[in-house]
Amino acid sequence: MKHKVTSAVAMLTGGNGYPDIRGTALFQQKENGVLITVNVFGLPKGGTQCDYRIFAMHIHDGTACTGTEEDAFADAGMHYNPKDCPHPQHAGDLPPLFGCDGVAYCSVLTDRFLLDEVVGKALIVHDQPDDFTTQPSGNAGTKIACGIIQA
Repeated sequence: MKHKVTSAVAMLTGGNGYPDIRGTALFQQKENGVLITVNVFGLPKGGTQCDYRIFAMHIHDGTACTGTEEDAFADAGMHYNPKDCPHPQHAGDLPPLFGCDGVAYCSVLTDRFLLDEVVGKALIVHDQPDDFTTQPSGNAGTKIACGIIQA
């Protein structure tokens, strides 16, 4: 199968109260899935020795990183879920980011979607870990960073 889009990037920026967050998410269509590599800087740091920060990360079905005073990225919509699966089986559900002194790196291969299907959609980082149980979105907390996936 020939893919129209073979690579894309989302430039992540922080929302209300998180002006220091910035990062990139690179997407590459591979033969057996999409390779996603994320580098994020300026994330909130833990307050104590055992307060390691873990941040949920999802592709949302919206196409804008805009919103309201209460939800800076409300227009990102809900998780990308074209097959109407329960959480955490949404196509847009991704592994968490493990914070390391305000920095996070993650690389994952997924076959839940083709890159062609997610170009133009929002990649969101949340301020809490995904519990992989609560419906519809894992109780992941506030949306703190967003970037639109662009070919």
